[in-house]
Amino acid sequence: MHTTNSNAVDPLAELRVPHIRREDVDSAEWQARVDLAAAHRIIDIYGWTNLIYNHATLRVPGQPDFFLVKPHNLLFNEVKASNLLKLRIDGKMTTEAENVNTAGFTIHTAVLQARSDLNSTVHVHTEVGMAMSAHDKGLLPINQGAMRFYNRLSYHAYEGMSKDLDERESIASDLGPSNKAMIMYNHGLLTGGSTMVEALTSMLYLITSCRTQLLLEATGSPIRIPSPEICEHAALQWEAIANFGTRDEWPAYLRMADRVDTSYRD
Repeated sequence: MHTTNSNAVDPLAELRVPHIRREDVDSAEWQARVDLAAAHRIIDIYGWTNLIYNHATLRVPGQPDFFLVKPHNLLFNEVKASNLLKLRIDGKMTTEAENVNTAGFTIHTAVLQARSDLNSTVHVHTEVGMAMSAHDKGLLPINQGAMRFYNRLSYHAYEGMSKDLDERESIASDLGPSNKAMIMYNHGLLTGGSTMVEALTSMLYLITSCRTQLLLEATGSPIRIPSPEICEHAALQWEAIANFGTRDEWPAYLRMADRVDTSYRD
């Protein structure tokens, strides 16, 4: 487990990242910072990273027009509560020149600005997610986990790298007023949630569902899909289970992160 050496030289000191002290922000924002930093470490543990790319965000509690995001040049396992950036959701385009991933700013502000019910977003480029993003039939409800997304999954057409703020309108429109997950065609996966744990767990099931479908299709075997009524019943059951994510799942995620490295809490 990580231990802090007060005499050690910070290897991130020259990377143009902020250093926010706990006393600089209120307790709610600091907890949000710890939670988002933990989510980055969990994403790294699961192997969903793509060098410094991909993004996870969290709205600042009590400050709905602001969100937290990692500096562009940091690896996910370098993210800490103190080095997260705080940006306006409705602000001007922020780019790599300011150490913010431009596409990430576009994608995440599109969701957070359009959906006040969503406070967290996760966007990743896993291999199975990218493969499914080019699948002409999309995700099928072939197992219990995939039924979480039954009639609750959106799709967004590829418009090139998301460098133009104009794409925010189509992203928001395609996600719609109630869905919390999206396959971005020829690109990757996007999930959102009212909490960090909801967005993270949704991504876990979305990636697993993509992988399961691709594995099954590779066998060439006929695919058995339950009736629409059963799929909808399972989806409603998933929605009820999600209400216990903060109580049950989030502490488990934190235990995972702490067993690898506790420095995300700094």
